[in-house]
Amino acid sequence: MTTISLHQAKLNLIENVRDLAYLYSNDSQFTLASGKQSSHFFDMKPVMMDPESAHLLGILIHSEIEKLAPIDAVGGLELGAVPLTGIVIAKAGRGSTMKGFIVRKEAKGRGGRKTGNPPGIEGSTINKNDRIILLEDVTTTGGSALKAAKILSELGCNVVSCITILDREEGGIEAFSNAGIKLIPLIIKSDITGD
Repeated sequence: MTTISLHQAKLNLIENVRDLAYLYSNDSQFTLASGKQSSHFFDMKPVMMDPESAHLLGILIHSEIEKLAPIDAVGGLELGAVPLTGIVIAKAGRGSTMKGFIVRKEAKGRGGRKTGNPPGIEGSTINKNDRIILLEDVTTTGGSALKAAKILSELGCNVVSCITILDREEGGIEAFSNAGIKLIPLIIKSDITGD
């Protein structure tokens, strides 16, 4: 397998997001998960499910994780963080001790029966003092991921940062900063739109 520089991986990811995830409408507004209206819409599911893009995401996310090591677990709020968590865990490779988890938007009334996690957190066992990186597909205001950060902090975890595929440049970095968490976008909206 040929190696690729981080710069080229980012450029390729920008192209793939533009081709697979980006919609623009001058006529009507899209309603975002945050409730905001926008002419720009990003659906990252086709990107995360594309083999080349998944490979690029794994490279770019792991380059950020290495700067923050050691990290005990990665994960985040369903649905966007689910495929990202799988990509990151798979890319960690054999012998890695990094775990993956999912935070449900609404707890199912049971925790991880085998893991000991409280209701709403599934996947690997999350322990007090674990160093955690949240994953997110698209960040607008940061509200969803910050809810997951609050739950994890209440469990005694150290949420080191949140890595997002794309920051819409609409206040997410500031919201995370106010919560004492660094938001690390792989790309930003202006990389796609040229604004």
